[in-house]
Amino acid sequence: MRRCLGICALAIVTGFLADIGAEDWPEWRGPRRNGTWVGPQLPERWPEGGPKQVWSKPIGGGYSGISVVGNRVYTLDRQKSPQEVERVLCLDADTGETVWVHEYPVVYGKLDYGNGPRSQPTVADGRVYTLGALGHLSCLDATTGKRIWTVDTVADLKAVIPTWGFAASPVIYGETVIAHVGAVPNGCVVGFDKKTGKEIWRGGDDPAGYCTPSVVKHGGVDRLIVWNPEHIVSHSPKTGDVHWKVPYKIQNGVSIASPIYEDNILFVSGYWDGSKAIRLTEDPMDYEMAWEENRWLRGMMSQALYRDGYVFNLDKFHGLVCFELATGEKVWTDGNRMTPKSRNPQASMVWVGDGDRTLVLNSDGDLILARFTPTEYVELDRANIIGFTWAHPAFAGERVYARSDTTIVAVEVGGK
Repeated sequence: MRRCLGICALAIVTGFLADIGAEDWPEWRGPRRNGTWVGPQLPERWPEGGPKQVWSKPIGGGYSGISVVGNRVYTLDRQKSPQEVERVLCLDADTGETVWVHEYPVVYGKLDYGNGPRSQPTVADGRVYTLGALGHLSCLDATTGKRIWTVDTVADLKAVIPTWGFAASPVIYGETVIAHVGAVPNGCVVGFDKKTGKEIWRGGDDPAGYCTPSVVKHGGVDRLIVWNPEHIVSHSPKTGDVHWKVPYKIQNGVSIASPIYEDNILFVSGYWDGSKAIRLTEDPMDYEMAWEENRWLRGMMSQALYRDGYVFNLDKFHGLVCFELATGEKVWTDGNRMTPKSRNPQASMVWVGDGDRTLVLNSDGDLILARFTPTEYVELDRANIIGFTWAHPAFAGERVYARSDTTIVAVEVGGK
């Protein structure tokens, strides 16, 4: 009952009480930044032939996630001819037709995995904020695509491009847009005035990783959590000042999946060096280590999900792993059934509603109906909707929007 009331309250707060199936997906990990979707009632199985495709359109390369607000779909791609450019795309959600395009020249050169942009657009207050693979931070009018401001963080702020390009999505905090770009000096994260693009503050002296920062509240204090290749850091999102730093030097700099924060514990999962659980204290300048694990909990790109004391995380060898957040104790693994076992396993997972139902888009482009419970992984059905993909899909209205390096699609998932 408590969770049901909470979901209903979320629907009221986000303005979707009249049509609970019309929730937007405006930023990284959705409207609450935690991989939850107040979506339509899902069927027990997909219809014959899979979910109905509403439209399919060609797109350029990239791993950029998709955001949806109202009747508009936003993402980034890269075109190599007639000239090399990164593009911010706005498409009609019902037809896939192009509404507007904003583009700017880039030179990827030998950028590893250099097929296109990585980060997801952030849509807020009628504006779209994007960060390209080479550090172009842009603010555009969401309706027209008109450029409001742009900062070349490499040229203007001496940001240092990571091996695989910038990947963290812009984070909105009040009147500030926060970018994880590794500016020099003392700019691991930089806060900008979201209306003008003027730099407001810098924080941290570590290089940039690939992880989108998180804002969590604990002890009445907002904390900006940044996982970079050297440390897990708590900053003030108002000033950039550092509260504390937990040493965690990551092999090859692959700090990717955003930490999750539940039950006073911050969970961070790394590919080679395993997971750390950090217990936040009432003193914002302090923390406690809860536990560490490097046998079953070695995540890469996939975002973990939390519910009722349990976390579901994609391990590099064992597949989906369910464990207790309080202790790190493994409960079960799915034996690599959900997504193919590979060197870099990937799947995008979201909760649908307040029960145990999930939607999963795996790296093969299979859209999976499943249940995640503390006792088992239950797969109800799957259908292929796109080609190979590492890009995070959007869940909005009664649709899932997904993309590959060549195609973007919209499919209907609502049903009884």
